[in-house]
Amino acid sequence: MSTPEQNRELVLTAFDTLFGKRDYEAAQEFWSADYLQHSRHIPPGREGLFDLVRALPATLRYDNQLTVAEGDYVMAYGRYSGAGETASVVADVVRVENGRLTEHWDVWEDEATRAGSASGLPMFGDGFPPDRT
Repeated sequence: MSTPEQNRELVLTAFDTLFGKRDYEAAQEFWSADYLQHSRHIPPGREGLFDLVRALPATLRYDNQLTVAEGDYVMAYGRYSGAGETASVVADVVRVENGRLTEHWDVWEDEATRAGSASGLPMFGDGFPPDRT
């Protein structure tokens, strides 16, 4: 059984392999063949996810800002950019089983700029997460 920290590192490495390096062969080692996708943006299964990424521009970039792991679940809060006019801020929740990503949920929204935010604060970066030291 893996620890939450091992699951956290697994998810970050898997995201970098797929979204950053676009190494689909290596990514198969991270995503279960029985991968379940609970997202309105992503077709079902591992191949649905891989096909979506293949169809996105090579300029796609994922920047992780915060990752929290508890048991078999990892939540990665990050920003996807380079695939359109507006970047997206996403909380991805992944369930890990037997060392593979087996299930995924997300909360997805267009990034609000400082100028477009009612609070005047950005959604990403600029001190998030806050320094609690």
